[in-house]
Amino acid sequence: MSPWKPGDPVWQGTIDGQLVAMQVRPIANGFRLAHQGFEVAVNVFTESEAAAARLMPVKAAVDTGKKLLCPMPGLVVSIAVSEGQEIKAGETLAVVEAMKMQNVLRAERDGTVKKIHAAAGATLAVDALILEFA
Repeated sequence: MSPWKPGDPVWQGTIDGQLVAMQVRPIANGFRLAHQGFEVAVNVFTESEAAAARLMPVKAAVDTGKKLLCPMPGLVVSIAVSEGQEIKAGETLAVVEAMKMQNVLRAERDGTVKKIHAAAGATLAVDALILEFA
């Protein structure tokens, strides 16, 4: 039996007769284990938590590659582009004010603005759609 205890950064032991060492990091409801370039989240639940977790729907990853979403709740100060406009990586797309600070949202890559969904003065929630790219 390994002398490992929760909080130790490395677990060492044997699996199928092989000596193994893996990194262990705490996460919500469990641990993240890393070994030879692979990482996996391991959940640790009580019996009733495990029963409830099995009933939870699996959330599908959303493709946000062609969208600019509002990163925080705030007020749209300005939209710096127009529909059909060619943009370059690093170019300012919009400015959102949150908690009296203006946040400049910039393009991550080159592209073309397909449709603008928000206007200056609009109040947006987290992940609200600001604009789409073609």
